Amino acid sequence: MSRAADLILHNANVITLDESRPQARAVAVAGNRITAVGTDSEVLSLRGPKTEAIDCHGGAVVPGFNDAHCHPIALAASMLAVDCGPGAVRSIADIQQAIRQRASQTPKGHWIRATGYNEFYLTERRHPNRRDLDAAAPEHPVKLSHRSGHACVLNSRAMEMLHISAETEEPEGGMMERDLDTGEPNGLLFEMNTYVDARMPPLTEEELEGGIRLANDAFLANGITSLQDATWNNSAGRWHLFCRLKQRRLLLPRLSVMTGADALEERRSFSYGGAADDLRLGAIKVVLQTATGSLSPPQPELDQLALKVHRAGLQLAFHVDERETLEAALTALERCLRESPQPNHRHRLEHCSVSPPHLTQRIKKTGAVVVTQPPFLHYSGERYLATVPPDDLQWLYAIGSLKASGITVAASSDAPVVPFNPLVGICAAVTRQAASGQVLLPHESISALEALRSYTIDAAYAAFEENAKGSISPGKLADLVVLSDAPTAVPPEHIKDIQVLATILDGKVVWQR
Repeated sequence: MSRAADLILHNANVITLDESRPQARAVAVAGNRITAVGTDSEVLSLRGPKTEAIDCHGGAVVPGFNDAHCHPIALAASMLAVDCGPGAVRSIADIQQAIRQRASQTPKGHWIRATGYNEFYLTERRHPNRRDLDAAAPEHPVKLSHRSGHACVLNSRAMEMLHISAETEEPEGGMMERDLDTGEPNGLLFEMNTYVDARMPPLTEEELEGGIRLANDAFLANGITSLQDATWNNSAGRWHLFCRLKQRRLLLPRLSVMTGADALEERRSFSYGGAADDLRLGAIKVVLQTATGSLSPPQPELDQLALKVHRAGLQLAFHVDERETLEAALTALERCLRESPQPNHRHRLEHCSVSPPHLTQRIKKTGAVVVTQPPFLHYSGERYLATVPPDDLQWLYAIGSLKASGITVAASSDAPVVPFNPLVGICAAVTRQAASGQVLLPHESISALEALRSYTIDAAYAAFEENAKGSISPGKLADLVVLSDAPTAVPPEHIKDIQVLATILDGKVVWQR
């Protein structure tokens, strides 16, 4: 006789993402596992005296959302910082006012962190510089981070405290914008966030916990039950931090943690005392960039690094946000597979922003997984249309072509780069519409069901977790989301307006509207 259910969701439009039974009306859960999927009468027959039964009133039930590429600690820090994103400021004067206000509440000499600015959406259409920030907070060191995470601006006090001057040499791959006459850095730094953060005082444990609590609540309110941290410089300290956050239940979504190649040896000793499906190690992250005009790391070095990781039986995750970096990553992958063939390696291409047909075919041949960001289309679409060269624009976030080629595409937010509501991402993947109403490459759209797959079963596949999560199937983890409507049942442009009504993680309701 089957064990009585602890939880039953019924009178629902259940989109299972399980090809053996794509749709159902009810789901039963016992402990932290799904035990039955079927009709209302089939599933309600499993009700016992202690079963909690939730009538979904015709709403949708889908697998818990899985954000396949985000940065939880950076997100937590951003939630404590001065918001200078496009929704909060429209000009450099607005940025100055926001920083000025924070300075009035902050003891002199203490750091002010601000985040989210994007020069394209500022009235001045330029980056702020040290003088702009000096005018707002001359007695506080200030770091203002770009929305992309690939640039930041420091004021004079911050540069002085970090010993950045005309004599300072840029770190490998980094670049400082300088005044043409004097050679003095003007405060704008590219690809130097890690350099700066390593020299700044870290957030206190109390501050970080406050940010994590805010991030945790927001993830659950958006139906996100799994996260994949794609931070390239994660190492032992970050792993132990996540262990503490998990043990204290401050970060509830399941977490897969990438590390940098520098942590290749030390990660062998990482362990976690809790459930393996709650916190685990993910891929080795390799960042490719061309900020200085040439590939970093150079191709021979990249090839050797990739081969070392590949031969160790570990998954690679290449940061590739340009045509040139994608080509370099594919060259390295092709060498790995020639010299050491491995089926089911699932090496990942993070972002894969520009993928013309000849590179898409190479991706397909390598068997790599693409992990991309549909919400970028919503939040930055008009900027892409105005600034991306035509040769690249025609292949920008070509999700439809990638999927038509048989490539697995997982979806994500890259938070805190953009907000992480998966329903905005699903909407963008279907409509290809920017918040401004402009449409980018409508022929690259995918169906709502395909977009939902990218945030669930395909995201789980990208982390080798599809046997445990990603579909509503008996035996899988009971991570579920109740929605006001099914993304497949409303006009595409209204998908982003669907509300999360409840989030169920490990068989328990952890958030309700």
